[in-house]
Amino acid sequence: MAVALRCSRHLPALLYRSSFAVTRGLPQAAAGCPALLLDGCGQCAHQMLLTRQLATKKAKGKGQSQARVNISAALVEDIINLEETTEDMQAVVEALKEDFSRNLSVRTSPGALDHIIVMTKDGKFPLNQLGQISQKSPQLIIVNMTDFPESTAAATKAIRESSMNLNPEVDGTIIRVPVPKVTREHRENLAKLAKQSTNKSKEALRKVRSKSINQIKKFKNQVSEDTIWMLEKQIQQMADSTTAEMDKLLAAKTKELLG
Repeated sequence: MAVALRCSRHLPALLYRSSFAVTRGLPQAAAGCPALLLDGCGQCAHQMLLTRQLATKKAKGKGQSQARVNISAALVEDIINLEETTEDMQAVVEALKEDFSRNLSVRTSPGALDHIIVMTKDGKFPLNQLGQISQKSPQLIIVNMTDFPESTAAATKAIRESSMNLNPEVDGTIIRVPVPKVTREHRENLAKLAKQSTNKSKEALRKVRSKSINQIKKFKNQVSEDTIWMLEKQIQQMADSTTAEMDKLLAAKTKELLG
């Protein structure tokens, strides 16, 4: 941590030299910038300052209102793990993709029921662990609950309350699930569910962003204001990029559903 904090504290003192550094160029720090040499901190600070300065100029040149920054994860690893933040944000996207694939298909298939979560007295279980799921005809899916007959009612409830617009019928330990007709109304309902799922994912993304910002703010008395600014900006850029990716997924799924 001492290396990262030492680098950050040099930022204000080097600010007035940034223009000179741009014209003359900077020495390249070693990979990962371990600051093994005495001038290592200066190199780190110059690079972080130039990232902000040049990004701001680039943004203004294009008529943009916000600067873009790109901080090396190695420089700030003792403040926040940017790679972990990236992974957490990407996990939200992957969960949305899985939800789209599993629950939001125009035609309901037996596999779509596999991972419906059933609440039983012994805990939560995927439907395919409690019953045998098969498709009797294009219009009918059968769930055989013979192995766990006591969970038939709970499984029926879980199917009915899923986001797939299904109305199961019970016959002893057999659950009959009529496959909805592919009507315009059904397609539109699925598109609405896709938007709802995307909004939930965006909320999960905001939580990841807030967690990261709060982690950065813990160091506000230990590093420079400029460092805090750049890190917050970096996190926001990552969140904006992830949001844009989810919007593209939603647009593609909506187009697929509405035909």
